Amino acid sequence: MLKQISTSIRMFVILTIVLGVLYPLGMTGLAQLFFSSQANGSLITKDGQAVGSELIGQTFASDAYFNGRPSAAGDDGYDASSSSGSNLGPTSEKLMKSIAERADQVRQDNALAQTAMVPSDLVMASGSGLDPHISPAAAKLQIGRIAKARGLTENQVAALVEKNIENPQLGFLGDKRVNILRLNLALDSMTL
Repeated sequence: MLKQISTSIRMFVILTIVLGVLYPLGMTGLAQLFFSSQANGSLITKDGQAVGSELIGQTFASDAYFNGRPSAAGDDGYDASSSSGSNLGPTSEKLMKSIAERADQVRQDNALAQTAMVPSDLVMASGSGLDPHISPAAAKLQIGRIAKARGLTENQVAALVEKNIENPQLGFLGDKRVNILRLNLALDSMTL
């Protein structure tokens, strides 16, 4: 029996060292070596200062910036520590009311007719509540407002949107999308 206990203790110590120390250090080292940007949070910098991550959305409230998807993560949205959806289902009156209010706000902010269609990604939060992307259609809908607020032509802003459209991963996974933080930073650099 002492032999079994001794063997168990040695295996515990060996496996703890291998799986609890060596393996995590090895994976961290490989991640830093081959995927440094991703391993460090996919941070976006401006003038040497981190302004956000390309993987986590942010709120942009000014008329001079493109708006992203609504967020249900945290009280103010985009709180990575409380990442989640609203958990409201398609029959929820609260969800339908929220979507209708957001659609009305998008129409009002962008000077659209009350019957104008609004892309779903401007009125419905993503599952994580942290999605940093919107569809090209959602970005294009905001071009007039941005151009007016920045004193630019709609063609200038439209060209910037086109330039910032990302293709599906590997050419076929997902849809075309626009990273809002990258687009707004490009917009700032264009008008400065």
